[in-house]
Amino acid sequence: MDSTDEIRVAIRKSSIGLILVAHGRKGVVAVMIGDDRNALRSDMRIRFPLVSLVDGDSESDAIAARIIEFIESPSRALELPLDMRGSDFQREVWRALRAIPPGRTATYAEVARSLGRPSAVRAVAAACAANPLAVVVPCHRVVRSDGGLAGYRWGIDRKRALLAREATA
Repeated sequence: MDSTDEIRVAIRKSSIGLILVAHGRKGVVAVMIGDDRNALRSDMRIRFPLVSLVDGDSESDAIAARIIEFIESPSRALELPLDMRGSDFQREVWRALRAIPPGRTATYAEVARSLGRPSAVRAVAAACAANPLAVVVPCHRVVRSDGGLAGYRWGIDRKRALLAREATA
């Protein structure tokens, strides 16, 4: 990423709140969930301080519509070009999360073991917390070892709603 990067941003309503979708030349860089447009945009400026944020276009609208359709009907496949910006380990975790199918969950320990790093449970949790691609990289499908819902950057109620919707899809 360099200072000439331009990221297009669209914000649309969904049943779980406002969805901010941001994409650049290589693909979607962020999907964020919130209740306030200004707070979502501020979060983008903090996460991507070296890029130019511009209002979305028809492509942005189409991507946002596909993501919202997936939120509403998670049994549908969602294939989008992604530009996952994070450390090597974070991207490795995020790829593992994408392998968890809708309607299923995995524990942080199971994800760590799947990466061949059974002692990296806290690092997996930190990678989940740093995930800027809500729903697309389904960190909401990761639960505690006892099956309980652990923290979710976008709110436990949203995590619960996403999992419930996926369980019935």
